[in-house]
Amino acid sequence: MEIRVETRERHIAIVTIANEPRRNAMTRAMMADLAELWDRLDDDADCRVVVLTGAGERAFSSGADLGGDLSASPELARVVSRALLKNTPFSKPIVAAVNGDCVAGGLELLLSTDIRAASPEARFGLPEVKWSIYPFGGATVKLAQQIGHVHAMDLLLTGRLVDAGFAERVGLVNRVVERERLMPWAFETAAVIAANSPSAVQAVRTQISDGIADYARGREALEQELGDRVRASPHFAEGVAAFLEKRKPEYR
Repeated sequence: MEIRVETRERHIAIVTIANEPRRNAMTRAMMADLAELWDRLDDDADCRVVVLTGAGERAFSSGADLGGDLSASPELARVVSRALLKNTPFSKPIVAAVNGDCVAGGLELLLSTDIRAASPEARFGLPEVKWSIYPFGGATVKLAQQIGHVHAMDLLLTGRLVDAGFAERVGLVNRVVERERLMPWAFETAAVIAANSPSAVQAVRTQISDGIADYARGREALEQELGDRVRASPHFAEGVAAFLEKRKPEYR
């Protein structure tokens, strides 16, 4: 279980979410590492572009590891927000190579990337409402902005998974790329960006991400309140238990 970072080509950092036995779910420790990594890469003058992907072939990321600590203090919420780049600016462009299922917090992290491709096998969704969890990683703010109200509410309220073709049609990803071409596509795209003026590229990225972050920060208090309300409900314990026991929840 780790967040891997490496540099195979100059100016391009490869960040890999690695927890294959749990479909690249992110533990609290992984979230903290990812939050710290964004700070480090933001300050690294040699890094001009980030390629973000998941380990293996099954998943990009299935979001937070629900088998761990499920508390959500304001301090922890700040760490998760930075890990998912929910409401803090980041100056380096991020190219996402979605190698498999991208759901829950994994999809919320994807919403903070800039150019995206997915393998044909990838599925996308926000199933939190099925398990009585509030999706406070940014989807309620960013998804409608990026794919429109009706498509966003479809994913947020039904919790259903959609395929890569649907994701491409609604603009959640730029394109669908065959698996063997996915990482080459990501490197080629990153190399084009890295060859441009880093000052100009990072100014554009900072302006866009700061605008999104400012919008999200204005709703942070409400997000915390709504998340706390859902966790305090009797449905929360039933939803998480049902998820861990791999059964359908019974909400009374």
